This record gives sequence, structure tokens and C-alpha cells, in this order.
Amino acid sequence: MKCSTAGCAQKGYEVIVEQQIAHELQLKNVKTGTLAEIGQLADLAVVVGGDGNMLGAARTLARYDIKVIGINRGNLGFLTDLDPDNAQQQLADVLEGHYISEKRFLLEAQVCQQDCQKRISTAINEVVLHPGKVAHMIEFEVYIDEIFAFSQRSDGLIISTPTGSTAYSLSAGGPILTPSLDAITLVPMFPHTLSARPLVINSSSTIRLRFSHRRNDLEISCDSQNSTTYSGR
Repeated sequence: MKCSTAGCAQKGYEVIVEQQIAHELQLKNVKTGTLAEIGQLADLAVVVGGDGNMLGAARTLARYDIKVIGINRGNLGFLTDLDPDNAQQQLADVLEGHYISEKRFLLEAQVCQQDCQKRISTAINEVVLHPGKVAHMIEFEVYIDEIFAFSQRSDGLIISTPTGSTAYSLSAGGPILTPSLDAITLVPMFPHTLSARPLVINSSSTIRLRFSHRRNDLEISCDSQNSTTYSGR
């Protein structure tokens, strides 16, 4: 990190290091800023870590006009493109314009009781409805663009983007979608019926879940990082 920061500066690039990272690495004489400030000021954000780090940073940076690339220091590296052993050369190639950019869309989750003003979070991989503590059946109805689609009794529901189709959705039996597809998948979690299957719909659709019984132990999580408890009704 120190070497790459110095190398970029020597080539005439202005480098901004996230404040906490600069503190942990004890970097001196470098420009620092929050992740939001980096999104406002920079043209490229380099995230060092695993897919979880990439997801967290990308959700914050998605509101800004900035490209994001990752150096893999985790296990899987589905979202982090650069090999840590060759990261400096690969990053130099990117800075010289030798790259292909891809656009990924996000999901937004809201809890609607009397209104829909409470925003939970955005998700790059998936939004998941699941029991809060002990696994048990949840009974709910699914509406797509305000039209009834199906009712279900299951342990929950995974709503996944193409980016997330190789993550939690895949382990639950969901299909793999290519990143360029404008589609999202609805994947039941252990449904109590033989006819429940994953459903692929247009990415512009609005999905509404309605619960037949009031529950006090449901959670809605985004990318397995941000979650909230919901009293379903």
C-alpha cells in the first residue's frame, strides 16, 4: 500500500487515502479523507480486501461518479479483480487506460408500515428476508409491481442481483445470471411446497412482501452486512 501510494504520486496522480486506513498503516504526509469525500473527489477508488470490503465500499461510493476496483486480500475474490502479487503492474495498466468497465445496479430495501419512509440500505448482492433468531416458517405474499405473484411458506426469501447470483442465492439453488442482465431473482429459502422455484424478473420491478400474520422476529439484511428487525404484518 505504501509503495503503491508513493508510486502513483510520483507519476503525477493525486492520491487520497481513507482516514482509518491511513491511521492503521501510520501513513505520513498523505492526503486523507472519508469514503464519501473520496467518492466526491476521486476518479478511481482502489479497495484492498475481500468481497465484503468491496461490497461495503461500493455501496457508499455508488452514489458518486467514480469507478471502483479491488485488490483481493480475501478468500474468494469474485468482486476484487487484481491479484495482490501483481497489483502494482495491473493498477498501472488500469491508470493507463487498459481496462474494461462494467456497470452494476443495486437493490434498495424499505420497510413500509404506515408509510415507506424508513430506508434500510442498498444492496449489491442481495436483500434477504429471514427469521431473526431460530429458523422457522414465514408466511407471506409476494407482489411484483403491485400485482399479486404468489404466496409462500418458507424460511425466507432471497432477492438477488446478477452480481449476487454467485453468492448466497447460488447456495439456495438460484440461477447464475451474467452481470449484464437487467434482471433480479427471487429465490425461496426451504419452501414448504414442491412447486416453489426461483423466479427471474425485470430489474426495474418493485417487489412488495406482505405478511399474513404479525411477527416480531423477522430480519431483513442487505449483503449480509446491514440488517434490521421488522415486525411483519
